[in-house]
Amino acid sequence: MNKKYKFLDNISFPSDIKKLSQSELKILVKEVREEMIDAVSETGGHLGAGLGVVELTVALHFIFNTPNDKLIWDVGHQSYPHKILTGRKDKIRTLRKGNGLSGFTKRSESEYDPFGAAHSSTSISSALGIAIANKLSNKSDNVIAVIGDGAISAGMSYEAMNNAGGSKTKMIVVLNDNDMSIAKPVGAMRTYLAKILSGKIYFSFRETVKLIISAFSKRFSNKAGKAEDFLRSAVTGGTLFNSMGFYYIGPIDGHDIDALISVLKNAKEINIEGPIMIHIKTQKGKGYEFAEKSKDKYHGVSKFNINTGIQEKSKSNLPAYTKVFANTLVKHAEKDSKIVGITAAMPSGTGMDIFGEKFPSRMFDVGIAEQHAVTFAAGLATEGYKPYAAIYSTFLQRAYDQVVHDVAIQSLPVRFAIDRAGLVGADGPTHAGSFDTTYLSTLPNFIVMAASDEAELVRMINTSVDINDKPSAFRYPRGSGVGIKLPSNEEKIIIGKGRVIKEGKKIALLNFGARLKECLIAEENLQKKGIKLTIIDARFSKPLDENLIWQIATDHEAIITIEEGSIGGFGSHVGHFIAEKNLLDNNLKYRSMILPDRFIDHDKPELMYKYAGLDANSIESKVLDTLNSKVIIKKTN
Repeated sequence: MNKKYKFLDNISFPSDIKKLSQSELKILVKEVREEMIDAVSETGGHLGAGLGVVELTVALHFIFNTPNDKLIWDVGHQSYPHKILTGRKDKIRTLRKGNGLSGFTKRSESEYDPFGAAHSSTSISSALGIAIANKLSNKSDNVIAVIGDGAISAGMSYEAMNNAGGSKTKMIVVLNDNDMSIAKPVGAMRTYLAKILSGKIYFSFRETVKLIISAFSKRFSNKAGKAEDFLRSAVTGGTLFNSMGFYYIGPIDGHDIDALISVLKNAKEINIEGPIMIHIKTQKGKGYEFAEKSKDKYHGVSKFNINTGIQEKSKSNLPAYTKVFANTLVKHAEKDSKIVGITAAMPSGTGMDIFGEKFPSRMFDVGIAEQHAVTFAAGLATEGYKPYAAIYSTFLQRAYDQVVHDVAIQSLPVRFAIDRAGLVGADGPTHAGSFDTTYLSTLPNFIVMAASDEAELVRMINTSVDINDKPSAFRYPRGSGVGIKLPSNEEKIIIGKGRVIKEGKKIALLNFGARLKECLIAEENLQKKGIKLTIIDARFSKPLDENLIWQIATDHEAIITIEEGSIGGFGSHVGHFIAEKNLLDNNLKYRSMILPDRFIDHDKPELMYKYAGLDANSIESKVLDTLNSKVIIKKTN
């Protein structure tokens, strides 16, 4: 820690917070906020969400006995203040760096992180599970879930609330309502929360009721709860949360630490059966002027100058894959009114904001609801529209049943634009696109493509526009392309046909996806050793280019497949084809390079691929090993 603080310097764990007075806590809040801004300016990361919950974080640790009382953050990117106060203050400047702190909660990182949460809407379910476990074990520890207004709109949250309300199990849910998820919250929940918060009538009537009650003797005080219920019913027409079995409290100013402490203390001590919902209103980016004024409230930032708020720009002048996708889709949509765009709360991350600016009536952000997004797209497809569902690989996993049942079985032409394919760097394993090739290539009626560069991405989008009888998917990585000239929107590829990049002898590299550049680097190094490789850009995991595979299998001594995905994907399909056609009987050697059978922690992408064994050096070593060469490439640690 670079700065000196009056109270924060003496806070190592939450037990130290309890030694402070409430007036001193207000100073601590300012110090935590200042430290967080300072740290994230050096590391980059998620800023706005954490700034909005500093008061709440301090109050929670002041009132509850963590880690015995379990505190679950949803989503975990708002947990930076929590990390500062739970023994990780001195490591906060290692956020999202190799061997440093995760940008989300992580069980293996701290006993104060009881549940890992890098995807949204999981807190109520996991908290209920812990609360039921406590009940079965006769433990009286508290369980608190903090969930954002965007996350609570997802279907999983409704399912969990329904179960929690019926279970009659005490747990506390804090609804952090900042009217600002990554993108602006959408749907009826947003309107509903606004209704609860609307008007001075609610608050003035509430205070009037309290004054009336306080004027009566103590023998009438037990009527207070019923008066509150009447108030809610009379003014708001009853609350959704009450109807689901929650005791609803709020809304409360989430930046008033005195009010938070009072409410949390009462929620902790009240002896009731059933869950409690505490609705707080906060401001994302609170306490940092540039974040407060920013459209996205500095949700995710690169390193930045604290005094100016200016973020470091990428040093690359190469086009980002996401923008290449968005701009190409816009050009097609200008000519084809049937093209529509769909995203699940990630318009800027997927480039759908660009599409939406051009075609606002044809872009649909459905909120944090990937399952709904896929079936919604399927419905559009039944009516002759051409839906493009732009969803990160790791988030599409949440909608796998819908992909199978609602899209693939019905052979509906939904186009899946799968962003963040492969390893993604600082966000780590929770956001890595490791499994989509495997989980999509197993499905009948599917076309699965992977772009080896930005030009290939354009060709795949061009091709997908005309696929009207079955679902298709094209995957592409996070970050910038390789700097190749982009083709016109008329240039397409033949379904199920790969392309030969270089012709060599003995051994062929069959690449699927964005490792092609590394294959070419390895080929250049091996050529200096007298080894000439055949390099093929497979383009398709499904359908395979069987004729091309047959040809190289009969003309070469060995085939090595390379992909940024798990076992069961492209390489597995190639291996199955080779085995079924008895091509191995001709002494053909077959090897497959895939992501290892482990989750790879966050780091710089190039280092993650090195650890995964998918960089140029690893490819070169694999070739030499396959040819039983005596030349040894020394691997660096």
